Amino acid sequence: MINTQLLKEMLEIYSPAGNEGRISEFIRNQIKDYVDEIKVDALGNLIARKKGNGKKIMLAGHMDQIALMVTYIDDKGFLRFTNVGGISPTISLSQRVIFENGTIGVIGSEKIEDLKDFKLEKLFIDIGASSKEEAEKKVTIGDMAVYYTEALYDDKKVMSQAVDDRIGCFVMIEALKKLSTTANDLYFVFTVQEEVGTRGAKTAAYDIAPDMAIAFDVTATGDTPKAKSMAVELGKGPAIKVKDNSILCHPKVKNYMIKQAEENNIPYQLEILEFGGTDSGAIHLTRSGVPSGVLSIPCRYLHSNCEMVFLSDVKEAIELTVYMLKNSIEI
Repeated sequence: MINTQLLKEMLEIYSPAGNEGRISEFIRNQIKDYVDEIKVDALGNLIARKKGNGKKIMLAGHMDQIALMVTYIDDKGFLRFTNVGGISPTISLSQRVIFENGTIGVIGSEKIEDLKDFKLEKLFIDIGASSKEEAEKKVTIGDMAVYYTEALYDDKKVMSQAVDDRIGCFVMIEALKKLSTTANDLYFVFTVQEEVGTRGAKTAAYDIAPDMAIAFDVTATGDTPKAKSMAVELGKGPAIKVKDNSILCHPKVKNYMIKQAEENNIPYQLEILEFGGTDSGAIHLTRSGVPSGVLSIPCRYLHSNCEMVFLSDVKEAIELTVYMLKNSIEI
């Protein structure tokens, strides 16, 4: 069974890129009794080590979420903003947002005559202020807001903001809890600033210098009406990545993941993502190179306030991760 209460709590924690302290502390409290060492590095990555005598394996899932940053407050108290990560104007319009101090607003738009002019600079955040002075009592330049919605789930699916990539972190946490012994020296790295350029993964990998790495993230699907053709669907199991725009996954890592899935009767899909990337893109280029792969959770409506995944895919990703980590890995 999936610990849906834990997942819901993780999804609803405010932690935009560059300000991941809240989710980091939450994860630390979840895993501290299951690892031998735990630390936060200079950039903010949470690094937990479960010691073993085998290969040094780095697991990476990013804690941060996309956000909106205030750039200007006008005389009537409306907030202009820029994106922190992949924010879409069409998805953002009329969405509620929340700031770190609990201030809540809604995203509005100027009058637009032509949809081709519908861009982020046409949008603003309305926090209900009547003047610049009133707004400045609640918000200042540089403050960040994230989408504000409740994480919803039933016996089949979960929908929420920040599924990208709290779901990867959740898989890592739950796999760690189930992993009694390991032949490998494991580093569970909950990274920062992935949404603005895989920055945390780059510095953490340089410090750890792993023999192999696996990133955990979401991926797009091709299973909605007239979607771009893609051989990934919800409910068909976790996806083992072949490539995206940041990496050609190392064949030995990819094949090891496939072998563990097939030997343990865990359904899986092969993923070719023709855009985007994950922490693995930064990790595999670290130092003299790190053989790397990715285990992805199929997700609809990426970078929205209602990203959707199936719980069966999450459960199978946890099971596959446990098998991958407890067995001896030869690279």
